[in-house]
Amino acid sequence: MANSSSFNFNFLKAVPPVNTPANSVDSYCLDSAEITFIRRWVWKMAFATLALMAVGSATRVMNAGLACPDWPLCYGQLVPTAQMNLRVFLEWFHRMDASLIGLMAIGLVGLCAWYRRSLPGWLPRAAVGALFLIVVQGILGGLTVIELLRFDIVTAHLGTALLFFCSLLAIALSLLPYRPTGNTGKLPWLGLSAAGLVYAQSIIGGLVASRWAAHQCFGLSELCNIMNTHIAGVLPPTLAVLLLVVSVWRTPALNSHLRILANAAGVLVVLQILLGIATLKLQLQVEPLTVCHQTIGAALLGTLVGFSVLSLRDYRALRNYRVQPEGLTSDQQMASPTSSAAL
Repeated sequence: MANSSSFNFNFLKAVPPVNTPANSVDSYCLDSAEITFIRRWVWKMAFATLALMAVGSATRVMNAGLACPDWPLCYGQLVPTAQMNLRVFLEWFHRMDASLIGLMAIGLVGLCAWYRRSLPGWLPRAAVGALFLIVVQGILGGLTVIELLRFDIVTAHLGTALLFFCSLLAIALSLLPYRPTGNTGKLPWLGLSAAGLVYAQSIIGGLVASRWAAHQCFGLSELCNIMNTHIAGVLPPTLAVLLLVVSVWRTPALNSHLRILANAAGVLVVLQILLGIATLKLQLQVEPLTVCHQTIGAALLGTLVGFSVLSLRDYRALRNYRVQPEGLTSDQQMASPTSSAAL
């Protein structure tokens, strides 16, 4: 059993717990060189995507979405040196980073095809799904410029970016050597519910941003309904996250990774609310605050997705465990050396 009081980030380094049995349910093939390489590849893509979303947020708040008036090039050039200024740089760098992630998504599909004999069957399909999302994201990015920042396209652009980010986290965490304890109970569903509510709130926030609803409301008393919906929408995800944190505290013998992720979600939701209040108090005049607000929102969503993936693995391990050797009761299975190793 993992030590629940320890606080470390070993899960990002993919270090399996000491004495994890080689034949445990979820780690039987996850220590191979091929999977380790692919997992690290996906982690890099996930962090690059989070950075890309932060740059995209900065591009929006700096009103630089049309700083490059054409697409996919910028002023007809790969590097518009003559027109380069801060706004052009933000939009240009946003495109370059997106292109790099797109190439990495193609590389991920190629790696999965090359190593397919050593990989879980779901992984190549997940890689193709991620590539599909980044292609859709690229098309939406182009339409954003062509359609002059039409609000529905801009909002869809953000929503697809979050889905792509979550899919990468799900892939990376599904490849992580992990030792389930079988004590998660209903926590996976709490985690998924909280993640869904945070995603919905993020989309409303994206709508506020794409329609400049906050500016319109402060300046012209228009579109206040959209901004008020976003403000009122804080409550459901906040309650869901707090319920998740309390439930994790009250659940004994959980894997320490789940406690770390739940505590991180609690900290992030408090930080996100404080940033939102500060953003409104200052009437969006401090751009870095707005960028942090949107980036922390994405990080919170990612943390909840991570919790959901690992807790679902725990849940699945328990279910597999219960259908094991016939003739043994659940208690006997729990007591048997083989079953204990599996958990």
